[in-house]
Amino acid sequence: MNRDWTREGLGAAAHTALASGLPASEVWSLLLGVLEERARQRTPASLRQQWERDRFVQLCYVDQRTLVELDGHLLAAAAAFESVELSPVAPLGVASAVALASQNKIVSTIRGTEVVSDPTNVLALECARRLQADPTAHVRLTTNHRCVRAQEVPKAPGFAAHFRMFCLVSAGHERESHGFTVDSIVEHIRTQLAALERLEHHGYAFPARKVKLLSVPRFASHAQRIASAVSEAPVIHAPLEHDYYDGLRFMVSVRAPSGDEIPFIDGGAFNWLKKLTSNNKLAFVASAMGSQLAALLFRAQGARLSPG
Repeated sequence: MNRDWTREGLGAAAHTALASGLPASEVWSLLLGVLEERARQRTPASLRQQWERDRFVQLCYVDQRTLVELDGHLLAAAAAFESVELSPVAPLGVASAVALASQNKIVSTIRGTEVVSDPTNVLALECARRLQADPTAHVRLTTNHRCVRAQEVPKAPGFAAHFRMFCLVSAGHERESHGFTVDSIVEHIRTQLAALERLEHHGYAFPARKVKLLSVPRFASHAQRIASAVSEAPVIHAPLEHDYYDGLRFMVSVRAPSGDEIPFIDGGAFNWLKKLTSNNKLAFVASAMGSQLAALLFRAQGARLSPG
């Protein structure tokens, strides 16, 4: 996207100073002062107008009680994973520098942070910290988190600027024949499917579940090992052509009430720990479910979740 208009009236030297010349702390202080002045000029009427039109501040379209109960069942299905509550913000660049997402799709702040757009990127940072403290650790983390993304969203049910995700991550030292990665992907697939199964006992329906395994040619045998360990749903194979993943990816699709098959859970191996630690022996697996979408599309009309 061409954003030259943002520099008009600023001048090349001023832009360079803000982007890379001045120390970060001085830039943050400058921008804080600017926004303080901007906030002082706001009127109650302008606040109400923004509340009405700004997609970033709109209420979630799902009742909070439903989401809280849904979170509880998802976390119960992931009992082998330590549950953590993330901050709403993360270090600036955690999505673009580690996972190569465009920063234009992220809500950046003026304090050197960004609003979390993908919890798995942030959990990779926590895994790196833990493995640095204990290189022998096998880290398993899970969270439910409200994410915010800045790109335009389709005007269709289920799409919004902010949404809730259920995530799993596993990290540790790789073993022979990528044993850590293979075993972790198996665990993620089975845990995510167990979460769907648990929800089906509490007012949800996820028909026609199917697992799709994607791999690069050199990991084809690893994909076969994963498939042989998953018996909870049919498994199909396909080539992996997306370099966002580190050789292996899986997707779990379900049939929506419209009759369409939709990819509902996504996961795989990533090279983020290698980037964060400069240690090529570390493995990282992450997966995520659009839990807010589950509450919208797959919950029986009028059904109430119940604990247990």
